[in-house]
Amino acid sequence: MPQMQLPIFPAGLTAINRNIGFQCESGRVVYFHGHLPVFEHDANDVQSFRLYTSQLIERGTVRQGEIVQAFGVPLITVKRYSKVLREQGSKGFFAPHKTRSSPVLTEDVLRRCQELLEEGKSVPEVAREVNVLANTLHKAIRAGRLKKKN
Repeated sequence: MPQMQLPIFPAGLTAINRNIGFQCESGRVVYFHGHLPVFEHDANDVQSFRLYTSQLIERGTVRQGEIVQAFGVPLITVKRYSKVLREQGSKGFFAPHKTRSSPVLTEDVLRRCQELLEEGKSVPEVAREVNVLANTLHKAIRAGRLKKKN
């Protein structure tokens, strides 16, 4: 016959619900089920936080609203990472982010833009001349692919 777990937590623990709580101490976050520690991660390890809280939600141990209330994170973020767990599994939390390439700025276009910038033209002037958005050129400058003349 199953034994009932009393909702008793150690002192200094923040309750997520009547069974699960957490404690942040010395830069580590430790999760407890009753008085037993069940998981721990660094306080600044966001991926592990998202993974573990999503697992708690998917297993029905906590509700999304309880995570929102206990940690002060937006509900949409909690929903987003629950979906990541369902669709991609735990690998989805640690995979490198996909980046888009910039097919607009080919080598020839970059070379022409750099020539125009070195002539002293402004970014909007260069953008009009090579028929790309000025925002695209600003991003290329920030990324170091183009050098703006000072």
